[in-house]
Amino acid sequence: MKPTGKLGIVHVLDSLEYGGLERVVADLAITQTAHGHAVTVFSLCDTDGFLPLLEQAGIPVVIGHKRSGADATLIRLLRSTLLDARVDVVHTHNFVPSYYAAAATRFARRRPVLVNTCHNMGGRLGNRRLRWLYQWSLAHSRRIAMVGGKVRDHLLSRKLVPAARSSVVMNGIPVDHFRRSPAIRAEIREELGIPPQAVVVGTVGRLVELKNQRLLLDAVAQLAPSHPDVVVVLAGDGPLRSELEAFARQCGIAGRVVFTGSRKDIPALLAAFDIFTLPSRTEGLSIALLEACAAGLAVIATDVGGNSEIVRDGATGYLVPSDDAVSLHAALDTLLLSPSDRRRLGDAARAWVVDHASVDVMRQNYDMLYANALDAKS
Repeated sequence: MKPTGKLGIVHVLDSLEYGGLERVVADLAITQTAHGHAVTVFSLCDTDGFLPLLEQAGIPVVIGHKRSGADATLIRLLRSTLLDARVDVVHTHNFVPSYYAAAATRFARRRPVLVNTCHNMGGRLGNRRLRWLYQWSLAHSRRIAMVGGKVRDHLLSRKLVPAARSSVVMNGIPVDHFRRSPAIRAEIREELGIPPQAVVVGTVGRLVELKNQRLLLDAVAQLAPSHPDVVVVLAGDGPLRSELEAFARQCGIAGRVVFTGSRKDIPALLAAFDIFTLPSRTEGLSIALLEACAAGLAVIATDVGGNSEIVRDGATGYLVPSDDAVSLHAALDTLLLSPSDRRRLGDAARAWVVDHASVDVMRQNYDMLYANALDAKS
């Protein structure tokens, strides 16, 4: 590192539209800036999303306006940004940003150190061309971080990343943004038309097959006769919205289901929940799950991807098998019946996130990763 320990860092990602990866990068950039690093964010594609948040924090954002296919204009713009003399570390996120950054810096005399973070299980790497380009870029990256141990194990087992240069850096979130607030709880419930006495089971995520919100609706439909106060909140939007709305009507619970669409106020929204459920078929290390824990919610998550690295079954929440309606039904029934269990699990979940998955812990871990990468370069 520089004598001051402060670095010039450029984060390169596909876009800044609302999503877990983008949330992590925005929070990391803001925290790094507050710590004294000089941070720039480069979005390959036209974007909005977290752009105003970064600009408000004084972080320069460069938009690449990526076109389809190999974009030489984008590479030239990226090259001029990354090869600035003040840039020490280029931190790429996932696949396309990695190979574009490698291409942009490949033949420069003075090259900043490249590091990459893989934020998921690499499902897109089934595409042969993308896999080849990503692995080519990793050959020119000093360090590769995976957001969880399960992600690293999976990618190593498929020989997608080099073991010697890979490590785990868990995602982090700004835990202080997530606190119980009776006033905010009442305000959000009034906005959404949810009665004060309702027991709210909620989830946050894109309305897509992999998130499997249909399983949650099915479980609640089975529980509704014995739990007349239960209400479901599905936060997020996506191509399955109309199908899920139709399924709720078919199950006879349409009056109990609230579709919020995309929300910018997730900390406030979570204050209105009592139970958080993540019925996904696959996950890397879920930001939505970390946020639910930080909000002090009892959580139920499917035992996929990195969920078991966040949820200790019976201690900070419940893990259930993927696509197992019977197990999800039983876990929900237990928590709906026991406010004391909800409080116990939620308190333990928040304590774990504060200790292990805050954004500042993540920042410190990336500082160490950058230092190792710079030492390897020298």
